[in-house]
Amino acid sequence: MAIEEGAPAPDFTLNDARGNAVSLHDFRGRDVVVYFYPKDNTPGCTKEAQGFRDLWPEFEKLGVAVIGISPDSPASHEKFASQHGLPFVLLSDPDKQVMERYGAWGEKTLYGRKTVGVIRSTVWIDPEGRVVKHWRRVTRAADHPAKVLETIRAAKQAAA
Repeated sequence: MAIEEGAPAPDFTLNDARGNAVSLHDFRGRDVVVYFYPKDNTPGCTKEAQGFRDLWPEFEKLGVAVIGISPDSPASHEKFASQHGLPFVLLSDPDKQVMERYGAWGEKTLYGRKTVGVIRSTVWIDPEGRVVKHWRRVTRAADHPAKVLETIRAAKQAAA
């Protein structure tokens, strides 16, 4: 399924690091950044998560919630969040159903080989639940959180 900018974001409910059910509609009324990543505690995923962590105060000032989603278990997420001081929600999608609906699961090229797996991507959803921006394939995980913040900040300044 393709995520369309301007269209409603598909709702979902997944478990967080403590096993609590968290739904996208729980965040209605505020902007949400949902980022999809392959695996806890791998180099690129750790750098991306740390980037969102380091910029967390700026996202908060703009009223933006951050949600990370991977196929890892809630226990893995709890350890990952604790080790790296991650202040945002991590959700577990072991069946990859949400990832498939968001175009974050499928064929990709890894080290020159075609494979099937998590496609590192990000979706910015507005307070009404509509997709504002979809970064379909993130190539530089460490730099990506700053680009997301810059895009949101510029859009909010332009709208003010």
